[in-house]
Amino acid sequence: MKNKILQIISVLFLSYTVQAQTDIIEDFETTTPNYNWVGDDCNVDTHFANPFITSQNNSTFVLKYNDDGGDYANVRFDYGENFDLSGSHAFNMMIYVPSSSLTGNSPNQISLKLQNANLPEPWSTQTEIIKPITLDQWQTVSFNFNQDNYINLDPNSPAPQLRTDFNRVLIQINGEANTDEVTAYIDNFTYTCTTTTTPTTPIFDELVWQDEFNYSGAVDSEKWFHQTLLPNGNSWFNGEIQHYTDRLENAEVSNGTLKIRAKSEVFTDQGVTKTHTSARLNSKFAFTYERVKIRAKLPTGIGTWPALWLLGQNINEDGAYWDNQGFDTTAWPACGEIDIMEHWGNNQDYVSSAIHTPSSFGGTVNYGGRMLPNASNAFHDYEMIWTPDYIEFRVDGVSHYTYEPEVKNSSTWPFDANQYLLLNVAILPSISPSFTESSLEIDYVRIYQNSTLNQAEVNRLNEVSIYPNPAKHLVNLNRAKQVSNYIIYNQLGQVVSKAALVKTQINVSDLAKGAYSIKLIDAQQNTRTMKLVIQ
Repeated sequence: MKNKILQIISVLFLSYTVQAQTDIIEDFETTTPNYNWVGDDCNVDTHFANPFITSQNNSTFVLKYNDDGGDYANVRFDYGENFDLSGSHAFNMMIYVPSSSLTGNSPNQISLKLQNANLPEPWSTQTEIIKPITLDQWQTVSFNFNQDNYINLDPNSPAPQLRTDFNRVLIQINGEANTDEVTAYIDNFTYTCTTTTTPTTPIFDELVWQDEFNYSGAVDSEKWFHQTLLPNGNSWFNGEIQHYTDRLENAEVSNGTLKIRAKSEVFTDQGVTKTHTSARLNSKFAFTYERVKIRAKLPTGIGTWPALWLLGQNINEDGAYWDNQGFDTTAWPACGEIDIMEHWGNNQDYVSSAIHTPSSFGGTVNYGGRMLPNASNAFHDYEMIWTPDYIEFRVDGVSHYTYEPEVKNSSTWPFDANQYLLLNVAILPSISPSFTESSLEIDYVRIYQNSTLNQAEVNRLNEVSIYPNPAKHLVNLNRAKQVSNYIIYNQLGQVVSKAALVKTQINVSDLAKGAYSIKLIDAQQNTRTMKLVIQ
């Protein structure tokens, strides 16, 4: 099936495509940073306990920059390759300068300089952007050499966006050629580069599944499943400390949005008592090669961990919706995991996307992210574009990571089979004792496919799912247009029902309680058989 899809998609593409990646992420949370930060005429500590933990930046560790009067004090690192400034790009960082650390009358500012570290005098061809800063508060400062005013030390140097020789980043606080003192704290340094290239992206323009949450009460049970079963009988994965429940208190639709509410409360379920509750929803829709767009506002609080993500429909995970339907053939991470958005409350202004596969042993190796200062105060569009060649992640239409392995096999690319959507807020042991509750609020979930694919040439029965399952009276089929006929067999292999599919529902009210198999047949006589339970 994959080869046929590739042949069709190869002639369907946009006039251009945008590729972007967060190439540098430095949060200073580990004792050894990702890059070798060197201080000139100043003291630098790359793993210093954050002395100003606030709602703007609740990171545990930061970089401390202490200029005790050096004429040309700065901190710098070498990137290892040359920056491409030709496309859209941004250097971002957070900074806090306490007024009590200042002497003299130097301007309150931060400078980001780019240099060629391979030159005997790297500063001789440098370019620089200077931004003002506010004392006694955390703030995010952004530098863009295509949009901001820059200063070339050598006025004969080309514009920065025309150069390809920069490979060193240098940061300077409150100017140079002075002996004034200043202490600054720097955190969450990132560099994101976006370039325009020749496209191969199919146009995902047909809305095939959605929830606009334009109702009130519990989530739509025809679309969502509450996953509540503790996977090992006692706790959830990753050290999570909450119970996931199916209560309205933890997942409620009101005023046009879904609220997945994490709460501090003593709650007992399955014979286990925990101190926090939340909700974890599975979609009753599974799909391959689609565009997913979710508009959401994130919770707050150190120890909160909201996620919008996907798992393979074939995952063997007791209690998950598709496991209950008999698809449980593959362990994690061989089933594949796509994290559209993850957010950790101890890094409030940062969101991340990631891919988990056997090639990385399930670890967070393939990932990218971006700073998003108002992630919990405003709605943002989180988007994933999944093609046969790559998976791209965007926030508000701007790409920040693309996964495109050179070699695609079961180890690097378990993404040629159906995945399903999960929405949840986990609670980690680092949750504050003062935490009461906070919500992941979702405005809508929309899934799009490429409407121009020639359905007659491709077997897409693997994209069809049935719900509810178990069923009592009616079985619904998503992607019903892929199905021409169906046959239902009992456990003895006898045909108990067969017909042409003329609606999106099958009436099973005449069937006795028990387990059955349903075979779906398309116009090309391709088939797919699934387990069906009547209750």
